[in-house]
Amino acid sequence: MEIVTAQLLIVEDDPAIGTELVEALTGHGYGVVLAVTAQEAIDAAGTRPPDLILLDLGLPDIDGPVLCRRLRGFLADTVIVVLTARTAELDVIVALDAGADDYLTKPFRLTELLARLRAHLRRQRVLPDDRAVEVGRLRLDLAARRAFLDGVELDLRPKEFDLLAVLVSRAGQVVSREQLMDEVWDVNWFGSTKTLDVHVSALRRKLSPLGEESGPITTLRGRGYRYEAGA
Repeated sequence: MEIVTAQLLIVEDDPAIGTELVEALTGHGYGVVLAVTAQEAIDAAGTRPPDLILLDLGLPDIDGPVLCRRLRGFLADTVIVVLTARTAELDVIVALDAGADDYLTKPFRLTELLARLRAHLRRQRVLPDDRAVEVGRLRLDLAARRAFLDGVELDLRPKEFDLLAVLVSRAGQVVSREQLMDEVWDVNWFGSTKTLDVHVSALRRKLSPLGEESGPITTLRGRGYRYEAGA
């Protein structure tokens, strides 16, 4: 069994599911705190910021996406994975747009959950590059994980920065959806690429602060995305 030193916060109001997750993840070497309400989650995350949060959307006191946005407000680098029984595309998009990095639809297999956790934590702990990259109006400080557009720092979530870094590192080249999922999320990705679509949309909004219709990220239907070198 692989022992992973990481602190997880599970936000789940169903006692049976919460207890089962705590036992399973503790058995795989994770430190786990369980919160059954949104306020408990906020208190726990404020006391000891976790490496990763498993967040159920159906909470009794605060709607999941609202809590996700609040947690993201003071946990910029914590990975948030939404656990949801909601299968409607809009519900998933709302959660991702609120700051989640990934989602799993209930019911899910423990093996799939563990694979997602390992992938996210592995990427979170990769040592940063010590270089800076400049393309057109954009500058990325890879070591500090900061991005600047015309000298103004962009407010990027962790996966948004990773996605932008991959695209910018290959400015002018087409990067396929499969390559982006492999490099930004995990080489053994499970599920749809809806997460990628939401993160690309968020990046486009942040890279076009004045609302320009055209931006530096071009979609090539059926092929992938390209960061325009002259943008």
